[in-house]
Amino acid sequence: MTTATPAQISIDGVTVQLGEVRALDGLSVQTADRRIGIVGRNGSGKSTLARVLCGLIAPEAGQTRVGGVDVLTDRKAAIRTVGLLFQNPDHQIIFPTVDEEISFGLRQLGQGKGAAAGATARMLARFGKSHWTGRSVATLSQGQRHLVCLMAVLAMDPAVIVLDEPFSGLDIPTTRALTRYLDALPQTLVHITHDPAVIAGYDRVIWLERGKVIGDGAPGTVLPAYRAAMEQELPDAGADL
Repeated sequence: MTTATPAQISIDGVTVQLGEVRALDGLSVQTADRRIGIVGRNGSGKSTLARVLCGLIAPEAGQTRVGGVDVLTDRKAAIRTVGLLFQNPDHQIIFPTVDEEISFGLRQLGQGKGAAAGATARMLARFGKSHWTGRSVATLSQGQRHLVCLMAVLAMDPAVIVLDEPFSGLDIPTTRALTRYLDALPQTLVHITHDPAVIAGYDRVIWLERGKVIGDGAPGTVLPAYRAAMEQELPDAGADL
């Protein structure tokens, strides 16, 4: 599935209502960039957008296509096209051992047990983690569990990987190691973050506010405006918190 050409992502008039909150409000974005950052304050619609991109939420209106695939209606093609790395690996991992977790997606794609086991072994070797074969996920650190999730996504070879705050709660060395893994990937990355620094070198940044795009362009243009807006909301040093 991975190609030298970045995947086309088309979000056309997508509206998502979550209870009384309009999480996305007629959102439209067209992009074929390889590295796309998404920023915005809490509640701006970032995580909802991540799930829409993967076809995990049905919008009230609009359509989302990734690599030409309608991710909501063509689920089999969608899982081959786009993968999601959650903020919390414990919300993603469902099997007790590393092997089972990585193999699961491959079995969903129709691979037999032997083929899936072979692909899992190659993925572990690619990351220098062959010694994790048969290891219990419960014995791994949070950063190591994040890596297991990344390997499980990569094993399915999607054209696009959506990252929903993947560095949340990680220490600096683990964050740097995971960043190196991600930077080396040929896939299109859609990276949702609160930290402008991690996407400063990306091709494009989209700034969401109340489910709408209020900034879209090069990082050097969008991120300074985003930082300025966030700093205006900081309390005065002497103010009561």
